[in-house]
Amino acid sequence: MAEDNHSSITEFIIIGFTDHQDQKILLFILFSAIYLITMVGNLGLVALIYIKCRLHTPMYIFLGNLALMDACCSCAITPKMLQNFFSQDKMISLYECMAQFYFLCLAETADCFLLTRMAYDRYVAICSPLQYHTMMSKKLCIQMITGAYIAGNLHPMIEVGLLYRLAFCGSNQINHFFCDVIPLYRLSCVDPYINEMIFSILAASILLFTFTIVLISYLYIISTIFKMKSKKGRSKDLSTCASHFLSVSIFYGSLLFVYVRPSSVDEGDKDIPVAIFYTLVIPLLNPFIYSLRNKDVINVIKGVMRKRLF
Repeated sequence: MAEDNHSSITEFIIIGFTDHQDQKILLFILFSAIYLITMVGNLGLVALIYIKCRLHTPMYIFLGNLALMDACCSCAITPKMLQNFFSQDKMISLYECMAQFYFLCLAETADCFLLTRMAYDRYVAICSPLQYHTMMSKKLCIQMITGAYIAGNLHPMIEVGLLYRLAFCGSNQINHFFCDVIPLYRLSCVDPYINEMIFSILAASILLFTFTIVLISYLYIISTIFKMKSKKGRSKDLSTCASHFLSVSIFYGSLLFVYVRPSSVDEGDKDIPVAIFYTLVIPLLNPFIYSLRNKDVINVIKGVMRKRLF
């Protein structure tokens, strides 16, 4: 009987945001616009970097892969969320749930390692400019990206594999707008202590390890910049790092708040605003943060627009 009860729930109801029709329509329009701009911005940046040879440098290759992962993150969450605004049952199967979390976790983990690679790239460019082409070879660049994707896949594979040890026999309502593991842990009728412990260890290790490397890289970068005698060179180097540092601060801040703080498992829908930020807002902002502050990207965009128009 216990096994029958444990295996009875294979579908969940995603509660989402609101039941008020007027608010649903406004939120649907808002999130649809965010999704459209996110996909156009990120995939447009990927296409631009791919077709323009002058952007085939390590920094832009890392940026292109970061944009691709941001698009993946948005695709994992937004379509189902938009569907649920006007769906009567708001149902999602356990396997759809696992797939949604898998691709979200893949994107977020790969982003951590790609941002670390970008920090190292800026460190080499500013602290050892004469050795840049030797230290940041094409082979090393490919190895770094491959490593980011391998780590990005391993983390969700472990987490999704551990979900199979849980059983769901009580409520099937997920108090969130997507299928995250923390709401699933709350619904489990098997003690999720092992899952929580492994998830916390892996998430904290990845975030703190990658953030420490980024921080060390920027300490060396800032130290090198302030030793420069030229004000023009100093402002130029600070400008090239500002976009990346802003993106890192927003990204790590939101993830550390949700996944590393010890109280996050028991706080229900209090994590929803932060989850909106790292799943929807950050993928929207990144293309603009990097593009609008980057003269090379702006010049390429202007060149493409002139070519299309004239």
